[in-house]
Amino acid sequence: MRRNSNSRNARSESSIGAFDIVNGVLAALLIILGGLVSWTMLKYDFLNFRGINYAIIGIIIAAIVLSIFLIIKKKAKIFNVIMLVIMNIVLIFSYMQFRTAIGLFDNLNNNAAVSEYTMSVVVMKNDTAEKLADLKDATVAAPVSTDGENINKLMKEIRDKEKQSLNLTESRNYISAYEELAEGTSKAMILNSSFEDLITSQHADFKDKTKKIYEYKITKAVSTKAKQNSGDTFNVYISGIDTYGPVSSVSRSDVNIIMTVNKKTGKILLTTTPRDSYVKIADGGNNQYDKLTHAGLYGVDSSIHTLENLYGIKIDYYARLNFTSFLKLIDTVGGVDVYNDQAFTSLHGKYSFTPGLVHLNADKALGFVRERYGLNGGDNDRGKNQEKVITAIIKKITSKQGLSNYQSVIKELSESIQTNMPIETAMGLANEQLSLGKDYNVTSQALTGTGSMGLPSYAMPGANLYMTQIDEQSLSEVTNNIKEVLEGK
Repeated sequence: MRRNSNSRNARSESSIGAFDIVNGVLAALLIILGGLVSWTMLKYDFLNFRGINYAIIGIIIAAIVLSIFLIIKKKAKIFNVIMLVIMNIVLIFSYMQFRTAIGLFDNLNNNAAVSEYTMSVVVMKNDTAEKLADLKDATVAAPVSTDGENINKLMKEIRDKEKQSLNLTESRNYISAYEELAEGTSKAMILNSSFEDLITSQHADFKDKTKKIYEYKITKAVSTKAKQNSGDTFNVYISGIDTYGPVSSVSRSDVNIIMTVNKKTGKILLTTTPRDSYVKIADGGNNQYDKLTHAGLYGVDSSIHTLENLYGIKIDYYARLNFTSFLKLIDTVGGVDVYNDQAFTSLHGKYSFTPGLVHLNADKALGFVRERYGLNGGDNDRGKNQEKVITAIIKKITSKQGLSNYQSVIKELSESIQTNMPIETAMGLANEQLSLGKDYNVTSQALTGTGSMGLPSYAMPGANLYMTQIDEQSLSEVTNNIKEVLEGK
């Protein structure tokens, strides 16, 4: 009997020892995970509203202290195991969610670091030329004086890789280069992909009548760097580009919105500058007058600096999105509501839009923003509709509902948007909204002016383009309204 009793005691002691080991391992894991979660929350400003982040850190510390106490005292071992398992599972899940958000923002920021465009050698589709060797001694039209840097990069690539050289002849611009090609004055032309839509706007059959026999992709670093803004106010430039390819592709900017944010007052002001506004284009535009949309041809830096000069403000961040964004984002946020000014039927989807408030899903929104032929004001009215949809998206994602679903929103946009806004700034914006417990007060304004034809264009010299001459009083009022939001008035 005594031997059996000793045997049971040995088994009991062995079982107790196993619990001690398990609790020790789980407690060590809790310390590691708790440290990672706490550090991540503080570094990236997660859940920094109403003291929730500090409360969570306090719970983690309390759990660690309690578990160590129970281990030392050899008490409540089963309870300790259960508590540690639950805490570790919660912390693992939380850390994975934080890392997902961080990774997605890293992707958005990495997209913003570069702009891409393709330099091509183009011939007429019915031409027998199929490769560069077929252009020996032939004339190749190229606007070297206006796009020399990129053309020279292409020529160097051809010399280094293909061991060939091309006989370039000067053209006034890319439109002129195509006209010379079509007329037979030149055998081929050089094409910068960012200018392709400009040519198409003047010659709708350009793509159908030409073919590319050589392509070279150029990746250019974006110089506009962003730092974490520790203040309560900042400006974000939102650019809606008119390309349906990668968001990093250089393209005209169809929609130009400055989002002025004051976290302290809970105000957001959306300022729309019409794409046709006749302004001095910075950087690649050599500070020459042209329509604002053409600033995008020289990269997002040019658009930002052009608007900074126009309004006398500093733009802290930018977000650039293409129209494929609508297909993902609008459905993610449950659709958007916009006010429609006129009845029309869209070519895309054959949707009938009546005057008044309309609810748009992704596909209907695409029809709404693409249509121009059915609108009274043509392309000008199309631009206004694009602005309405983008404004509606901004209002939706900055609402309490949108911010609470921020991970899904960011995930859907990861391939369709580029932004240099740090995750800390985005989290600060979300925290401020959640802390206030109410939606931001979002208002909008638009710069106005008078339509005009025949003004000279730096990007398209000789072309008879529609421009908007800015009304100076409107410019003054818009600028003052931006500054009042920044000043907390």
